[in-house]
Amino acid sequence: MLHFGLEFNESSKMHYDGFMEKQRKNIVVVGGGTGVFTVLSGLKKYGHNLSAIVSMADDGGSTGILREEFGILPPGDIRRALVALSDADRLMADLFNYRFEKHGSVSGHSFGNLLITALEQITGDFERAIVEAGKILAVRGEVIPVTLQKTKLHAKLENGKVVAGESNIDIPKHNPELRIKKIFLEPRAKINPRATEAILAADIVVVRPGDLYTSVLPNFLVEGMKQALQNTKAKRVYVCNIMTKHGETHAYKASDFIKEIVRYTGEGGVDYALVNRERPEDHKMKLYHQEYAYFVEPDKNVETAGVKVIFGKFLRTSGSLLRHDPEKLAKAILELDNCN
Repeated sequence: MLHFGLEFNESSKMHYDGFMEKQRKNIVVVGGGTGVFTVLSGLKKYGHNLSAIVSMADDGGSTGILREEFGILPPGDIRRALVALSDADRLMADLFNYRFEKHGSVSGHSFGNLLITALEQITGDFERAIVEAGKILAVRGEVIPVTLQKTKLHAKLENGKVVAGESNIDIPKHNPELRIKKIFLEPRAKINPRATEAILAADIVVVRPGDLYTSVLPNFLVEGMKQALQNTKAKRVYVCNIMTKHGETHAYKASDFIKEIVRYTGEGGVDYALVNRERPEDHKMKLYHQEYAYFVEPDKNVETAGVKVIFGKFLRTSGSLLRHDPEKLAKAILELDNCN
């Protein structure tokens, strides 16, 4: 009887594990920067299979110096995604994010960026470096560069001027009130096959919030990315920004963000858009107004090209920085799986 009971328990566990595996969703988050951290950190606790596809257009700060000196792909957004998916002690995550601020040869660099660069030099392969860094951080999920080819972001302004480099677009030396008419990559870059596989196997694809023209949309300039998004059977959701950014999305409303997402992902590339309708407290917005950043108005003229817009209170209440609440966002994203 004891032997039978043991067999029964092991069999039950196998059935349970199989059932749980079927319940797990494949969720892909596309983007970079703080937005990908917010989305991933909220989804991580639900036990789904998570993948982050990260833009390779960053060329500012520590990342830009390392790109130029070592000829590697940009490590900054990779580092943020790894930390978001980490199950390691908080100290280890803080170590990866630690930035040297005193004078010296490593001033301005984050430890994680330097480590990924060192791993790339040791292994001779950027993707292998990401895997090894993920082991150190006990990452649950995978981080995938959107392309493995070196490229540079360009923006054409409404006055016809072309600005080269993500950092020059992000921190403009031109009139920041000029609208960006078009962004493009030179040289052209092809999608990382692993990114294609992840999107086609996904149940949900999330286009996270962030700097629209320098962090979000560059992913869809990579050849094959738009096609993968349109061909997947996953539910595709875009999370709209809470605040505008001077030099990129000056005076944009929610409808402007969504129209640009549709423009670069193609009609049928996005099914849903999550739009925050909770206005931040005035004293918090004053800090942003000093940077000419303003609340993204949740205007009603947002039903664009078949995108279903869902308004909600997604604002994080703690802290001085205006961010999406990871838990609220995760719940809203997962609830979309029940939508027809």
